[in-house]
Amino acid sequence: MTKLLLRFLVVTAGALIMAVNLNTFVYTAGLLPGGFTGISLLLQEVIQKFLHIRIPFALFYWGLNIVPAVICFQYVGRRFTILSIWAIIASGLFTDLIPGFQMTSDVMLCTIFGGIVNGFAISLCLLAGATSGGTDFISIYVSEKTGRSIWNHIFIFNVVILIIFGLIFGWQRALYSIIFQFAGTQILNSLYKRYQKSTLLIISDKTDELIQIIREVTGHDATLFTGKGCYQGAERKMIYTVVSSDEEDKLLRSIKKADPFAFVNILQTKMLKGNFIMKRQD
Repeated sequence: MTKLLLRFLVVTAGALIMAVNLNTFVYTAGLLPGGFTGISLLLQEVIQKFLHIRIPFALFYWGLNIVPAVICFQYVGRRFTILSIWAIIASGLFTDLIPGFQMTSDVMLCTIFGGIVNGFAISLCLLAGATSGGTDFISIYVSEKTGRSIWNHIFIFNVVILIIFGLIFGWQRALYSIIFQFAGTQILNSLYKRYQKSTLLIISDKTDELIQIIREVTGHDATLFTGKGCYQGAERKMIYTVVSSDEEDKLLRSIKKADPFAFVNILQTKMLKGNFIMKRQD
C-alpha cells in the first residue's frame, strides 16, 4: 500500500511539472509538443483562432487518450493503466487551472529547457510505473511486446508530424518544436532504462549465493562458466547474466554486499535475441 501511494505521489508530481512546463516554456515559445499533447494544443489553438471559442485543453487531451488507455489496460497492466489515467486527468486539470507565466522570453532557452523539463516529467511517471498518456501508451505497449525501447522511433514520428505542421503553419515554430522533442527524448533515454539491457560478467568464489541473488532481484537466471585464472593458475568461476539496465544498480549493490571481493564487468547490450522475460509493469 505504501509503495502504491508513493507511485501515486510521483505520478502526480510528474503531471504537475508537465502542466507548469506547458504554461511557461511551451506557451511562451509557441511550441508544439509531439504526441497527443501537441495535437490537443493545436486543436485548441485552431478553434480559438477561427471560431473564437476557447475549449479547455483537458477535454481534447482526455478524449484522445481513451483508446490507448483501453489497449494498455488489456495488454500492459491494470495498475499501470489506472495510474496513467490519473496522470492524464491530473495533467489536463493542472494545465487548465495553473495560470501561465513567462520565465524567459528567449525562444531557444524555452525550447531547450522546456524539452528537458518535459523529458524529466515523463520519466517521473514512467519510473513510477505509469505514463503521461498519448504516444507514451503506444511506446510502452510496443516495448512490452518487443522488449526494446522505441523512444527514438516516436521522436521520428513526431518530427514527421511537425514537418507537416511546418508546411501548413510556418517553419519557425515547427523547427523549434523539433529541438524541443529532441531534448526531451535524450532525457528519456538517459533516465528510463527499463528496455535497455546490461550484460554482467561476475567472477566470484560465492557463485551459488550470487546466482540466487540474481534470481531474487531480477527474476532472471544465469550461466556459470569454469575457467583458469592466468595470474595464480587457480580454478575460477564466472557468472554470465543479462538484466534490464534499471535493475543494474540494485543488483550490483546486492552482489557487493554478498561478496565484497567479486569482480564485476558490466557491458551495455546493444541487441538481444532469445527468451528474455521481463517483469510486468504492475
